[in-house]
Amino acid sequence: MDLVLIGIVALAASALTFFSGFGLGTVLVPALAITLPVPVAVASAALVHFLNNILKFGLMAPRADWRTVLRFGLPAGLAALSGAALLGVFAQVPTLLNYEWLGRRFEVTALKLAIGVTIVLFAVLECWPRFAALAVPRRWIALGGLLSGFFGGLSGNQGALRSAFLLKAGLDKQAFVATGIVCAVIVDAVRLGVYGGQGTFTWASGGNGVPSAVAVATACALAGTLLGRRLLHVVTLQAVRQIVVVAMILIGSMLALGVL
Repeated sequence: MDLVLIGIVALAASALTFFSGFGLGTVLVPALAITLPVPVAVASAALVHFLNNILKFGLMAPRADWRTVLRFGLPAGLAALSGAALLGVFAQVPTLLNYEWLGRRFEVTALKLAIGVTIVLFAVLECWPRFAALAVPRRWIALGGLLSGFFGGLSGNQGALRSAFLLKAGLDKQAFVATGIVCAVIVDAVRLGVYGGQGTFTWASGGNGVPSAVAVATACALAGTLLGRRLLHVVTLQAVRQIVVVAMILIGSMLALGVL
């Protein structure tokens, strides 16, 4: 039953995140944590996220705006190095708040609170008409890459900030999706390398449930990507923007409240 839940979550999240550019790793970690220890769930979700993005890369890379990839993706990859390296340090910061709701216990950490509030702030700004009409100068794209990459390396929550900045890059629907995918692959490759060097992938501690959980999540995430690719042709840029904003508010709020 747990594997069925993991598969459903991976399929649905992957299909939706094909448009929004983020959310798969954030949603998948709690689902995997039902079966696996949390550290193994985080590492497993990172691997599934990377493999899924490789498929997206193969499908969409030719449509990417490579000038934006250079200005945004390369700074993101460099910042991911420092974010991933600081992961162990931030993990030592004491929990800010513990609370129970509906029989479950939740923890609010400084890292999740900071990332969640930042994501929600960007989403609220995106709903503001004056901000929606604002064109971000190209010189700020690199700053967006640094912020997105740093948080991506630190916690895996990179996509919301990436989408917030790329929405202002003047890209069409296909280029927005494809450019975000290429930048995500860059950050994923960097952070997985750092995690591996730090010994984060403690596969043995997960027992025999690790291979099956990862296999189910990966297969369903890939199927969700193919589904999202088919739906892309019938979705408008405005719909993509709305999906991004709603997803940012939901993910950001759940992170800040310790639900994810």
